[in-house]
Amino acid sequence: MKRVVITGAGTVNPLGHSVAETCAAMRDGFCGIGPLEIRDVARLQIRIGGQVKGFEAEGRFTRQQITLYDRFTQFTLVAAREAIAQSGLTFEGKLAARAGVVLGTAGGGVSTWDDNYRAVYAEGKNRVHPFVVPRLMNNAAAAHVSMEWNLKGPSYSVSSACASSNHAMAQAAMMIRSGMVLAMVTGGSDSMLCFGGVKAWEGLRVMSRDACRPFSANRDGMVQGEGAGIFVFEEYEHARARGAEILCEVAGFAMSSDASDIVMPSREGAARAMAGALADARLDSADVGYINAHGTGTAANDKTECAAVADVFGAHAERLMISSTKSMHGHLIGGTGAVELLACIMALRDGVIAPTIGYEQPDPDCALDVVPNVARDANVTVALSNAFAFGGMNAVIALRKI
Repeated sequence: MKRVVITGAGTVNPLGHSVAETCAAMRDGFCGIGPLEIRDVARLQIRIGGQVKGFEAEGRFTRQQITLYDRFTQFTLVAAREAIAQSGLTFEGKLAARAGVVLGTAGGGVSTWDDNYRAVYAEGKNRVHPFVVPRLMNNAAAAHVSMEWNLKGPSYSVSSACASSNHAMAQAAMMIRSGMVLAMVTGGSDSMLCFGGVKAWEGLRVMSRDACRPFSANRDGMVQGEGAGIFVFEEYEHARARGAEILCEVAGFAMSSDASDIVMPSREGAARAMAGALADARLDSADVGYINAHGTGTAANDKTECAAVADVFGAHAERLMISSTKSMHGHLIGGTGAVELLACIMALRDGVIAPTIGYEQPDPDCALDVVPNVARDANVTVALSNAFAFGGMNAVIALRKI
């Protein structure tokens, strides 16, 4: 079985338009959540979000490209540029045929849906732009990444709500392990911060009006964000032979389904995914130093996740550091696991544990070391990244320092 390593990383998210900016913000405990700047915000009950500010498509893309790219695709392409540049790979000849892209997204081109529903229903227009379908389809970002970088291997998208990017990255790793490919561009993106997107989430009644406070007893819901995290996964010997800088190893992963409820998380399902990732990586629970939690800031998710961690790690759970960076960037839905993987890489490479900001009151149901409010220096050799989605779809990735 082939080993899988990460040789490139890129991102656009509420904390920064690059990996360096994002990691600096995580170290500083910076909050990227603030007032939404979108059309018709006054009609919304929820008026905050982790919005990507200062991002202009002009200057990054041609006018023709902008007509083809929804906002989630734009984020993806910019993040992919950073990741592929860092990897140093050029996809030509045999490598092009043995490299592909698998990306996660929950909503795809939500902004395109929103704009065109408005045009037809609210403004009474009888025609829409001919590229509406290519803009809004969930595989749009994957298609444009494959075309821009000549990736001729397996290329497609995965949609499993909040676990989409972790599912995508696990599949990319499986393809490299099997020998099917040598490299994969993978991760995820979403951009639902438009009127229709936020209004739909309002209906679930799980949103906070002021802040995301994971694990804090006074938490009152999640905060939606937007953005992309993109990585280059590569077969270890291929990376080593060309002298690539290796960020870390994708040591293991696991996926499970609760098979119980469409919105309520299952302690047992989450525990099976974490235990499965450890088993796949051939790691003992005591090897893990840090978990980037799903940590949405909802009452049900946080206490269920903490209970699952206690089930899997036993006494070691008291020595684990577990934090939720959603407190800083919000819940990026299908892109969230990919951006959160950056916190795991930072822990392994830089020895910095991103904090859970906004933590105000201890909760006996979340009695773990949640790294409250301030980043911490620590020597970590193994980290887990958790993603648990509506529909009971769970995906956990284990990373190892190399």
